Amino acid sequence: MKREDSKHETDNIKRYQEEGYTVNYLFENDHLIDSESKVAYKPEDVFIVAHHRYEGMSDPDDMSILYVIETKDGGKGTHLLGYGPMADLEEAEFFKDIPKANYSKNADINELT
Repeated sequence: MKREDSKHETDNIKRYQEEGYTVNYLFENDHLIDSESKVAYKPEDVFIVAHHRYEGMSDPDDMSILYVIETKDGGKGTHLLGYGPMADLEEAEFFKDIPKANYSKNADINELT
């Protein structure tokens, strides 16, 4: 499900929302949090359906990864993770701790680790 038809995070977020990925996930206290229900997820509760990497044209510090996520209880949504020199290391570590078996074959995990 990796789609490279957009260069902007918001375009892909809108497309995935139209496909039912409507939950906005936040990272707090070493957990991924459903922004509405406040349910907290550990790495093993998260499944990565796809990802999209973005790099700023004018600012090399403007880098992010959009994760398309499903959770063990059926939640579907997205999470935008900054990476590079300005990355939150705890947040990046959370995504590294997601078991490789929880990544879709189309998610290209080898590009992320």
